[in-house]
Amino acid sequence: MRVTIIYDNEASREDLRADWGFSCLVEAHGRRILFDTGAKGDILLGNMKKLDIEPTSIDDVFISHADWDHMDGLEGFLKENSDITLYIPPSYHTPPDSVSEVIVVEGPTEIHEGIFSTGELGGIEQALIVTTEKGPVIITGCSHPGVGDILEAASTHGKVYALIGGLHGSKEFERLEGIDVVCATHCTEFKAQIAALYPDTCIEGGAGRIIDI
Repeated sequence: MRVTIIYDNEASREDLRADWGFSCLVEAHGRRILFDTGAKGDILLGNMKKLDIEPTSIDDVFISHADWDHMDGLEGFLKENSDITLYIPPSYHTPPDSVSEVIVVEGPTEIHEGIFSTGELGGIEQALIVTTEKGPVIITGCSHPGVGDILEAASTHGKVYALIGGLHGSKEFERLEGIDVVCATHCTEFKAQIAALYPDTCIEGGAGRIIDI
C-alpha cells in the first residue's frame, strides 16, 4: 500500500503549500481513498495537481471527524469529482447532497476487502485500518478518542505495523513502542518527544511525503 500526504501543517516539498489541516491519499487493495480533505479546497486541489493525483481517480472519501480542518476542503473536491462514496461518522450531521453515495459508519465496519473503519470512537472520530502482510496500518485524523483506544480497535486485525496521522496532545508515548512505522502529522503536539523516543521508527510527515508499505 501507499500513503501520500496531501495536506498538512508542514510541507516536505517546496512547491507544495502547508496549511493547518490534514488529508492523504490511501492506495490499497485496489482502492484509492482520500482520507480527510483539509481546510481549504484550493490548497487541497493545488497540492493534488502538483502530486499528479487526479481528483477523478478517487474512489472514496473517508472523513475521520467533522472538524473544519478535516472536512472543509470537501466542497472544493466535489466540484471536481462527486462520483464517489463518502464515509462519515454519525457526528457529521450535514453531509453534502451532491455525492453519489453517503455511508454513515457507526461501528467497526469493513468498507472494502482489507479496508476497515474503527467506527466512531468516543462519539467523535473514526480511523481507517488497512490490512497488509506486515500488519494493520492505521490512518488517523486527530486521535481525539485517544491513541490507546484507536490501537485497541485496530489490534483485532493483528499487531499494528504503522500509525500515520494526527496524534493531538497524546502523551501515551509507551503505546507507540513496538510499532514499526510512526508518522505523526498535523495536530500532534509532542512530535519532538516522539521522535526522540523512537528515532528508528518515527518518520517525518508533511505535504508530499510518500510512505510505501
